[in-house]
Amino acid sequence: EVQLVESGGGSAQAGGSLKLSCTASGSGRTFDDFDMGWYRRSPGEAREGIAVIGFGGSPLYADSVKGRFTISRDNRRNTIYLLMNSLKPEDTAMYYCAAGRALSLGEQWYQDWGQGTQVTVSS
Repeated sequence: EVQLVESGGGSAQAGGSLKLSCTASGSGRTFDDFDMGWYRRSPGEAREGIAVIGFGGSPLYADSVKGRFTISRDNRRNTIYLLMNSLKPEDTAMYYCAAGRALSLGEQWYQDWGQGTQVTVSS
């Protein structure tokens, strides 16, 4: 089991930027064995996969964030990041980090989850 801790959430104006971080610990496997992802859940909505990154660094994005968000990873620090630019009010959500074994936005492939960090974007 991997323990994941997100940070970097907060409030921003529309058009602004935020950067989220997620640090992993506790696994008997090396961090770069995992595919890692960012998911979000808005009030009243289902959780949505928005960005995932393979152990080799290849990313995959949901259409809703493509061109605005960038996922990256630092395997030496056991950390992934989500740089969010051109934020919109509809990006307001709880953002979760997850670890899994498939380069897919489908959450069924991710078995370890963080507690989440709130992002609020005002117009």
